Amino acid sequence: MNNRRGTPLWELLSKAGIPSTVLRHPLTYPPDDIRGQMLAGVGVPDLRGGFGTATFYTTAEDVQPQEGESVVTVRIGANGVVATRIIGPRNPNTRTDIQLDVTLHLDRSAKKVLLRSAGQPRELEIQEGHWSDWLRVKFRVSPLVSARGMLRFYLIRLAPVFELYASPVNFDPDAPLYPISSPPEYAKELAARLGTFYTVGMAEEDTGLKNCRISEEAFLAQCADVLRERERMMTYELERQREGFFFCLFDTPDRVQHLFWRFREADHLANHQDVMPAMVRVIGDHYRHLDAVVGRALQYADDQTLFIVLSDHGMSSFQRGLNLNTWLYENNLLALQSGVKPGEEPGDFFRAVDWSRTKAYALGLGCIYLNLKDREAKGIVDTSEADAVKEAIIKGLTGSRDPERGRIAVRSVVTREQVYHGAYAHESPDLLVNFAEGYRVSWGTPLGGVPAGLFEDNVKKWSGDHAIDPSLVPGVLIMNRPFRADHASMVDLAPTILSALGVPKGSVMEGESLCEGQSRFTLAVPHDSPHGEIQVAHLSDVSATPLELSGNVMSDSMQGKTPTTDKALDVAEETGYTEDDEEVVRERLQGLGYI
Repeated sequence: MNNRRGTPLWELLSKAGIPSTVLRHPLTYPPDDIRGQMLAGVGVPDLRGGFGTATFYTTAEDVQPQEGESVVTVRIGANGVVATRIIGPRNPNTRTDIQLDVTLHLDRSAKKVLLRSAGQPRELEIQEGHWSDWLRVKFRVSPLVSARGMLRFYLIRLAPVFELYASPVNFDPDAPLYPISSPPEYAKELAARLGTFYTVGMAEEDTGLKNCRISEEAFLAQCADVLRERERMMTYELERQREGFFFCLFDTPDRVQHLFWRFREADHLANHQDVMPAMVRVIGDHYRHLDAVVGRALQYADDQTLFIVLSDHGMSSFQRGLNLNTWLYENNLLALQSGVKPGEEPGDFFRAVDWSRTKAYALGLGCIYLNLKDREAKGIVDTSEADAVKEAIIKGLTGSRDPERGRIAVRSVVTREQVYHGAYAHESPDLLVNFAEGYRVSWGTPLGGVPAGLFEDNVKKWSGDHAIDPSLVPGVLIMNRPFRADHASMVDLAPTILSALGVPKGSVMEGESLCEGQSRFTLAVPHDSPHGEIQVAHLSDVSATPLELSGNVMSDSMQGKTPTTDKALDVAEETGYTEDDEEVVRERLQGLGYI
């Protein structure tokens, strides 16, 4: 379910009779009924209902599943055939996996596998070291209901150990289980005109790389496929665009930077071997490719077109993590049950927390909440002492140093009132921690863990991050019209677009148009450019994004207000929060790369 609230700008445009084409905008699943067409983006699940569960097939024994994956141990028969299955959606009644039988026919001399199934095509060739074409499959959910999906495979190796990687099962755009576009037939139209495409919201196979199932080269090859799909969609729509609003998201640079930032830093602890020169160039090369995409898009802009290139955040190094709940524990603001110490025993979801003695807790990415009376299930902090508790945390955390490296880890701590406004601001964290470059909240904090020690090394491939002080990771805003660059903010984008199309901004929409009453300056292209002058600015006031667990704090869409966590999740017997609920939360955060 989409918990986005407020009025998106495309809804305001639709009411004004202006069409929109929106390709892969986050938080558009289920898609909005708009004048025009929309293909949903981040938020579209795989066929299992999560952000994406891959499958790793191997002949090795005792391989344990890691985050966001299933592991299937296979046996190779005397005839070189493997009988196995594709894992599909869960049966809503029995909670068991619905499966599709397949056979794998190994041809070691040709370095390939033939996968035979009831899907389409009936026989799929998978070459070693390459991604396969799409396999369309159908899972029988009930006697009268089937769920159609599609997936790709990557043959890692045939010997000495057989290893095969399968992507999450995507919705089939020809017949998705639930609508992924508006109108519903739009996804099918795109597939018919351009070829099939990834439909899951997080299309890049970052889980396979993080779990060391696929190589960096395999990941980049798949990212290139995703990028080509998006380029085809963009070009197809721009060719027929005559009026209105057009949006297309290119989110591969986010995934690439998260996972390849380590190669920019020879001393990053995630580099477990010598850094290959080709890996050092990956991020720069990726941006050069995207620069060319922007150039091609710009060819479609005439003198009546407002052309905007926007990145909502930058990226920085993530080398060390701070255990925020452990800091609260050491400063007598969070208490554990008798006899329990920080470490493995407390686990996630605050299971060992003594709420009767706890004044604050951390949940998500740098978010701290007070254990307030009348708000929390076992709140103890009275509103009269809330400011004092917040002040103690602000003073204690601001300027915190990493003793091992002798560096400041926390630049500042800000209150909710300094960041959030609007009808849903009360759902946001009480405090947000602005980390210094190289630091972030630890991997154990987002789900309410209390690990041992204050700091930990980040040895994961997820080595770059932007959940830090927003002034260190500014976004970039480029327009082909002069605009007010000073203090430009995400909240100004929707009013700017609406103003350009002659539509008043929403009644509760913050920000103002950036293009009204501005003189020309800051040129970034030659004066004789046929596309007008290009102005560039940094979005330096975009807040680092706290992690969304179940809701979003937004007033009007595209305001730049960030999703936040709900209040603390108490243990199951007290709130009805079940193991299945915990698994859903864990799967969502793993899919986003934050645990």
